[in-house]
Amino acid sequence: MTKLFEPAACQVDLRTGAMSAATGAYQKRFRDLAGLYADEAAFSAMRENWNDTVVYEVSEFRPNERSGDLIFGTTRMLPGKVGDEYFVTRGHIHRQSDRPEIYYGQKGSGLMLLESPEGEVRIVAIDARTVCYVPPCWIHRSVNIGGEELVMLFCYPADSGQDYDCIAKAGGMRVRIVDDGEGGWKQVDNSSWRKRDAATIAALYGLEKKEKSA
Repeated sequence: MTKLFEPAACQVDLRTGAMSAATGAYQKRFRDLAGLYADEAAFSAMRENWNDTVVYEVSEFRPNERSGDLIFGTTRMLPGKVGDEYFVTRGHIHRQSDRPEIYYGQKGSGLMLLESPEGEVRIVAIDARTVCYVPPCWIHRSVNIGGEELVMLFCYPADSGQDYDCIAKAGGMRVRIVDDGEGGWKQVDNSSWRKRDAATIAALYGLEKKEKSA
């Protein structure tokens, strides 16, 4: 007989972004984000005051990592910029790339920056009470473009996994989100971005795995 997991309820504190009954949590401090921003001199100058500051943190509820279950949790990110570039998360694509993800904005103003393996770019605004759907096979990164903390709920299939290296190996994401000087934001090209070769694109789509199992 299959053993059922117990139902659960988790309360989200919008002030701190923390979630009760979480099974795990992690933090990213300013120093952990070295290499993500274009203005390395500005990043170095900020380290004196920001080095140990938690820029974003995640609380999650992870029952297991088997197919058919869900992982969910909250992300809380501080407002801020390095030079004129808004604070971002590291970003990832799912290791099982055909797995989608849902984000629900609870507080603040943010963007979901998405990139296809070939380099197509999409940007979705996430404000309070906005649901953002990240389809399968899209690399994605959160950006806080507001003046207050960004708090989002996320949910994805338990067997998805994360691949963070796909962004670093390409020299970052194809575009950066910067202050437009008029109280808003704009996207600018990332001069360090490198187009992926055919084999890398196939791997990000999971085509190699499908061919081996065929």
